[in-house]
Amino acid sequence: MTGFPQKKYFRQRAHSNPIADHCFDYPAAPTVMNWSKLYPKYFSPEKPYAEPEKTKMVEFADIGCGYGGLLVTLSAMYPDTLMLGMEIRVKVSDYVVSRINALRSKNPGTYENIACVRSNAMKYLPNYFFKGQDLPKGVLFGRLKKLRKMFFLYPDPHFKKAKHKWRIISPMLLAEYAYCLAVGSILLIFLLKIVWLLVSFKTNILESDTFTVFLEVLKIRCIIYLQLGVQFLENIYCRGNLLSL
Repeated sequence: MTGFPQKKYFRQRAHSNPIADHCFDYPAAPTVMNWSKLYPKYFSPEKPYAEPEKTKMVEFADIGCGYGGLLVTLSAMYPDTLMLGMEIRVKVSDYVVSRINALRSKNPGTYENIACVRSNAMKYLPNYFFKGQDLPKGVLFGRLKKLRKMFFLYPDPHFKKAKHKWRIISPMLLAEYAYCLAVGSILLIFLLKIVWLLVSFKTNILESDTFTVFLEVLKIRCIIYLQLGVQFLENIYCRGNLLSL
């Protein structure tokens, strides 16, 4: 596919129930995840998991990646870093996949480090990532790069109390994110400028006993930005500050 997809053909409602049973294609465990379909430049069909001395692993994860704006922007900034976007909505994830394929076709050799899967990160994140991305002996060989950063751009607040369980930023899920992140990683949360929502998320993070322990032991930094966009990311990257916090 060489033509760029148009959003008007991939419209979908803003929300998808993360609690409902959707039909997902996901790996039973990280050990059987076939990365060759997502990153053909780095993994061959014959060796979809790793190659000796050339092991590449996903280092950035964009949870709820939407239409893929952040992935595309970061791809050029970090061309040697594998990044994975996870999106629960069917048409939106199809758009991102088509967009990445179009970018690869138009710019050979580039955008090979980004990919998108349709999945429910609230349920299946550990199916893609090992604990701290530290692999069991004998699973993979070579140098291993770990999951260092997770992005949450404008997580839906789900104002109604009955839908608080839909929130992707919650004490229970924060512990799961800490489980997947490597030591010294960064959890970045981008919020619209809603002060009480910021306080709510901060309360979830700081008062979560489990996650607090992970923060102390693994030295994971949780950084919250207000009302930021991809253009802002480009600006602070130019000043040498992006992701070096």
